[in-house]
Amino acid sequence: MGYTEMTIEGRNAVLEAFRSGKTIDKLFIQDGCQDGPIMTIKREAKKQNCLVKYVTKERLDQLSETGKHQGVIAHAAAYGYVEVEDILGQAKEKGEAPFIFLLDNMEDPHNLGAIIRTANLAGAHGVIIPKNRAVGLTAAVARASAGALNYTPVAKVTNLAKTIEELKKQGMWFVCADMDGTTMYQLDLNGAIGLVIGGEGEGVGRLVKEKCDFTASIPMKGDIDSLNASVAAGVLAYEIVRQRMLS
Repeated sequence: MGYTEMTIEGRNAVLEAFRSGKTIDKLFIQDGCQDGPIMTIKREAKKQNCLVKYVTKERLDQLSETGKHQGVIAHAAAYGYVEVEDILGQAKEKGEAPFIFLLDNMEDPHNLGAIIRTANLAGAHGVIIPKNRAVGLTAAVARASAGALNYTPVAKVTNLAKTIEELKKQGMWFVCADMDGTTMYQLDLNGAIGLVIGGEGEGVGRLVKEKCDFTASIPMKGDIDSLNASVAAGVLAYEIVRQRMLS
């Protein structure tokens, strides 16, 4: 299966991409560019809640495939995003308590793809990722998901901690993977639940962790102290599945 991931260069091309509804994951603009076309592109990026990075001309030259970037390059996602409410809607349609993965600082595309695959197989209703410090829905993510991106919706939000707060108001509660947490077998993981997983390097950020109701650890007997992020997500997800099946 092929996945379309595009690099779009030039002011007219980038502006047309925004206006045609393409999902732009990242927008690179040359430092100091403030003319009319660039300001129009920035307004379109703001409407789409797109991440904008200001870089040097030398960096744009490195990113450019054509050498004619005109001070702006956009990376279009291989897949489109949904809204958080769409994920909750999936749970409602199925008559199930929401089960959502929330990923913080997940910058490795293979981990993200593998977690989306696990989310699908575990019956989760969707995945939420932050706009910053996270890989988007690139072709590499799509390939690693082994087709799961066709069935598992992904939402991108500006502030993960605030999203957790808003979902709590709708009756959800949140468990964060943390090796210093309570052993997962000692926790009640039933009900409307969000599973929060951090990336390989930084893990779950402090503000996001503080919003969670519990932290859960996975019992480990070996000589090293942590699992790969996607493996940890799978282990915790299936403890949630086990408890939901028994309830």
